[in-house]
Amino acid sequence: MPQDFDDFEASHASQASHASQASQASHASDSSDDEAQIRALITGWAAAVHRGDLAGVIADHAQDLVMFDVPPPHHGIRGLAAYRAAWPPFFAWQAQGACFDIESLDITAGSDVAYAHALVRCATPEELAEHPDFRLRLTFGLRKERGRWLVAHEHHSFPHD
Repeated sequence: MPQDFDDFEASHASQASHASQASQASHASDSSDDEAQIRALITGWAAAVHRGDLAGVIADHAQDLVMFDVPPPHHGIRGLAAYRAAWPPFFAWQAQGACFDIESLDITAGSDVAYAHALVRCATPEELAEHPDFRLRLTFGLRKERGRWLVAHEHHSFPHD
């Protein structure tokens, strides 16, 4: 009997190990799928910003969104309606020839919460000629609702010397 118990225990440990490895592989696959979805969401958002496409900019944002932006109000913008209202002045400025191009984007995704940060070339050609390394810093907080990633927090800033 002891030999049979040892064999059972070894077999059970092996099955548990395989199950754990399968679970980790599934989680890694889910995580990379989530990261890919978030990358597509953010790059799509940036393309909409570049086009001046307000509907594309507000898509995939939570109703209770909070945004801290470069221009006032410095206490932040709360809610999708206020977020929508903040974009037309930026689009008018951008129409003067400014760029809005993501240079780097890093994403960390859990099962239902994620964050991302990016550096963006966001300036007119004249501003970039004067300050070629000047970059907009973006941070996103996201949450998954009913299987869909939504931006719940956005923070835009420029470095200050």
